Amino acid sequence: MNDNKYSGASEAELGFLKEIVRMLPAGLTVQDAHGELLLVNDAAAAQLGMDGSRPSPDLAPRREACRKALSAGQPVVTEEALHGGAARQVLLTTHRPVRLAGRELLISASSDITEQKNFEDQLFRSAYFDELTGLPSRRVIEHRANNLLAENRGGERFALAFLDVDNFKHINDYYGHAVGDALLVELSKRLGRDLRDSDMLSRISGDEFLLLLSPIQSQEEVAEFVQSTLERLTAPFFIDNSEVFASTSVGISLYPDHGSSFETLRQNADIAMYRIKNGGKGLAAFFDSSMEREAQARMKIEQSLRLAILEKRFCCAFQSKVDIRTQAAKGIEALVRLRDDEGVIQAPGSFINLAGELGLIDELTHLVLAEIVKSIDPINETFGAEATISINVAAKQAGNPEFMRSFAQALDDTGFPQRFMIEVTEDAFVAKNHFQAEILPMFRNLGVGISIDDFGTGYSSLSALADITADEIKIDRSFITDIHKRPRSQGILRAIESLSEALGMTVIAEGVESYEELAYLQAATNIRYAQGYYFSRPIFLEELKLATPLSSEARGSVSSRPHQQNRQGYSRASGYRR
Repeated sequence: MNDNKYSGASEAELGFLKEIVRMLPAGLTVQDAHGELLLVNDAAAAQLGMDGSRPSPDLAPRREACRKALSAGQPVVTEEALHGGAARQVLLTTHRPVRLAGRELLISASSDITEQKNFEDQLFRSAYFDELTGLPSRRVIEHRANNLLAENRGGERFALAFLDVDNFKHINDYYGHAVGDALLVELSKRLGRDLRDSDMLSRISGDEFLLLLSPIQSQEEVAEFVQSTLERLTAPFFIDNSEVFASTSVGISLYPDHGSSFETLRQNADIAMYRIKNGGKGLAAFFDSSMEREAQARMKIEQSLRLAILEKRFCCAFQSKVDIRTQAAKGIEALVRLRDDEGVIQAPGSFINLAGELGLIDELTHLVLAEIVKSIDPINETFGAEATISINVAAKQAGNPEFMRSFAQALDDTGFPQRFMIEVTEDAFVAKNHFQAEILPMFRNLGVGISIDDFGTGYSSLSALADITADEIKIDRSFITDIHKRPRSQGILRAIESLSEALGMTVIAEGVESYEELAYLQAATNIRYAQGYYFSRPIFLEELKLATPLSSEARGSVSSRPHQQNRQGYSRASGYRR
């Protein structure tokens, strides 16, 4: 009886254990020395595609791992990637050889780590590959270059090219970031065409790429390849029903000619690229020592600019906007100037673009406003208490709601916000951002006027102008210069003038410098206001304090003023418009 009861219990327990093994969440298999599977639980059957739930993966690598484990007689841990169709499954498997009942067996236990591996792969790709273009990241190309430098096989040469997309911000602003991203993807494909396996293209930041060409035989070989690449970019990109044109500026450094470390080579390629940016764009240049001197000079200017902002060594020159019939000052424009270490006044051409690149332009604009507030009494005495005061705001700032909110608050804090006119270039209006919908209303509520500056030099179109809600349009001086003898410019001027009048915008002619230009505007147009050296040069704060209000005689018709006197005033001008 006792033996029968014990035997019955063993059978029940055996069935119970079999059921537990079958339902284990880990895949469990047992196979003999010939590779025949003696036991496969449900999890293992699913993992190996033996239950029909998924295409059967290739098990040859697994069989080989099992054979080696049995031969070695030692446990083996493997990471298995099983591909069944398009799906990939990753298993972490422990193979343990055992001897039972005189038989050599292999017990294998597998855990599904597919999600963990996918996450690890995602982290790896984000660390080493650009998510948008799929190109290697900067750290990958740097590692590759450093390996070449370390190996230095017989002085083998290579080239490092720094590529920057020209005017990419304007493309982003005009077409939108989705088109900008798509452009970068298509551009990277064209840049990567015809590369050898030993070459590498990397995206290192928003619109910047690095190209490693290795090995190379000569500078001429590199120049020919880069030129063919640039020519490939001249064809338009068709993105989201838009025809987009793009080019890149390329700076190139060679190893060992231009440096013996990755960072030096990258910096020198960057320096050469900036030479192209400042010259013509869409071209390529090799680094030379003169560029390094220019870069050092630029660095010196950068340091001086930061120090000047810290020490508030900026000042304003004020230039009037004049009624060309009465010579009365309708308003003034504040033009920022920099006093250098020696007290010499520097025109904005030497620092304004750099201030934008360095992210200092916002602080500079606030400094200009502070200078105006400080100078308001002499401004009123010289130009009249009703004259508007114009401040230039860069398009990049105009599209930045955070800055514009702070600037609107600063204008309101002056106590006389209605005196101000914000001058913004036309690209801020036609760009696909929220300037007109969100930012303009803030200034409208304060009574601040809006002026389109340098109209005709950016994304000019009459249809775009029709959509702009501005108070004033300033026609760029390129249309006004010698207007009296340029019929095509006269026609363009009439068109802009007519539409501006229909839309209720005041027209101001910029850069009037001669009597002939003024005479044409008076006789052939309805334009009432102008600005330029013919009327007055920019006046500094010190001069404002010494100035007296304009007399009634001085406010007479400008046409009665001696022509030579005006030309002398222009030649003495110490300021430059921004």
